[in-house]
Amino acid sequence: MEPLANKLRPDCLADMVGQRHLLDPGKPIHNIIGSGRIPNMIFCGPSGIGKTTLANIIAKDSGKRLHRLNATTAGLDDIRAVVREIDTLAAPNGILLYLDEIQYFNKKQQQSLLEYIENGQITLIASTTENPYFYIYNALLSRCTVFEMKPVEPKEMEKAVSRAFEKLIAEMPDVEITIEDGVVGYIARVSGGDVRKALNAVEVLCTVPLGAKTLHVSVEGAKGVTQKSSMRYDRADDEHYDILSAFQKSIRGSDPDAALHYLARLIIAQDLPSICRRLLVIASEDIGLAYPQGIVVTKACVDAAMMIGFPEAQMPLSQAVVMLATAPKSNTANAGLFAAMADIEAGGTLEIPAYLRQTPINRGDEKYKSAHGYPNNWVAQEYLPAALQGAAYYEYGGNKMEQATKAYWERIKKES
Repeated sequence: MEPLANKLRPDCLADMVGQRHLLDPGKPIHNIIGSGRIPNMIFCGPSGIGKTTLANIIAKDSGKRLHRLNATTAGLDDIRAVVREIDTLAAPNGILLYLDEIQYFNKKQQQSLLEYIENGQITLIASTTENPYFYIYNALLSRCTVFEMKPVEPKEMEKAVSRAFEKLIAEMPDVEITIEDGVVGYIARVSGGDVRKALNAVEVLCTVPLGAKTLHVSVEGAKGVTQKSSMRYDRADDEHYDILSAFQKSIRGSDPDAALHYLARLIIAQDLPSICRRLLVIASEDIGLAYPQGIVVTKACVDAAMMIGFPEAQMPLSQAVVMLATAPKSNTANAGLFAAMADIEAGGTLEIPAYLRQTPINRGDEKYKSAHGYPNNWVAQEYLPAALQGAAYYEYGGNKMEQATKAYWERIKKES
């Protein structure tokens, strides 16, 4: 039986839901279709948001011979078969190739299309659920326009869900179907912007036992057929790294509410290793010397979380997140290290001063001065290689802890 999502697949822009930033009058895709000149394009975004549907609509209006390939199963032979049709009676106006999941094509497969895309014999419309700048080779990427497609907003999704119920009700005239208020809105909210997921839920809800004459679709029933979480998350895809990035940036920005939101998403995904690793990174990268005990507390919370596991692990994790989000921030140690590494990578002669070496051939005239033999355990002495003498990498941060340390050393050096 044909899935409901296929039955309801739009064949014109007016019937598509979502992607208003591309499809509304005056927006890029609307203008492209109206012009009749189809450029090479890449649609990127999560599953179930209309990438294939949009490609089909554009292809229908192009006047070109349409070929569809899925990169998960296609190979070089399939590409060669497409190329063989160029300049034949079968494709007098050129070929439009719709390539789904292009990220699965390797470099050689992608490069095999370049010549024909360059001279316009093949127009490429590709789709991918991944970040194209990571998975598509530059030579091909530079010849295409990338359009980002976004999860469908609930208000737009309601249109698709309502249309699906209407379609199924029309197909079952012998069954009296009633839909409880709130069902459409609930499905639209929990489907995570995935139209296909929403339509699949509608299809399941409208499954009628043999011989039944009535069907009542309730919100409670909708909760039973929708997935536990509408969140898109896969530990191997871009969404994984997007959530972790937002998680760290929220803590860095001292926003405990946003930090807890992203922690909740990671906990719902049961991704304990990623949470723990990122918290330890944050403690050093973003809090650092402003609150040196931060990493100690974080390590204790991480150890506790790893030991007890979910669901109780959420308690020490939330403690660590709020502590880090509300702690003073400093990245001065990291910044100093990066500056030092830049000087090293720049090259040059960076010999260690003879008096600092373990077993120098010639110590020279200068003698090593041990700081412990001087008042306040400090003595003026050059420790950097000669080529870098006078270089300053670490700058004290403006937080209370580092300013106190700065004041201490200014006093010590003044007294010595």
